[in-house]
Amino acid sequence: MSNLTISIFGNQIFSDITNEIKLFSKFKIKYYDDFSLCIQEAEKSGQLVIMFLSDIDRKDYVKLEKNKFPLIIITKISIAKNFLPNQFIELLNMPFAILDLNKKIISLLSKYEFSKSSLINLGNYIIDKNERKIKKNNLELQLTEMEINFLILFSNNNKPLNRNFFLKNLWHYSPESDTHTIETHIHRLRKKIFNKFNDENFIKNNNHGYYI
Repeated sequence: MSNLTISIFGNQIFSDITNEIKLFSKFKIKYYDDFSLCIQEAEKSGQLVIMFLSDIDRKDYVKLEKNKFPLIIITKISIAKNFLPNQFIELLNMPFAILDLNKKIISLLSKYEFSKSSLINLGNYIIDKNERKIKKNNLELQLTEMEINFLILFSNNNKPLNRNFFLKNLWHYSPESDTHTIETHIHRLRKKIFNKFNDENFIKNNNHGYYI
């Protein structure tokens, strides 16, 4: 977790102090006084953000509901548990101990890095192995474990995959097996994708096999 940036918004003094604390020497500390710019930079780079929340600026934080970066909100006010529901948001009430903040930073960054490693690009889609979902734009579809593993095979290969390849690598059947497992599986998956994303060409095929 070295050479990472922690962006701080809403408390210049805290930012200056953090720069002097040896505990955070492994991070680059960057202060923002522009809320929109802070969000924009964090979304672009996935850097961790520490925000100080007051009653006055609380209305701005609805913009963070779908944030894709790790965020720690430090506040004196009471916040409902369902406020900004997101697995990458942690709350810390003032006053707080620096060691508690450090623990939250380490925990949040670990969770964030683990989540990133579970995301796989597949054409215009993103596969989330952890959540067992396929996503595109603002839509997402829950899939079975077998369907996720099936799609991951496509992501690991840049050429069409034939029926025998799937039988051997996913179902562990003999290539000589007389089964329509592959065709049935692909038919059901195509139907799911079409119903959710209106995509008629999700899994294509030619003389060499299936491809995305």
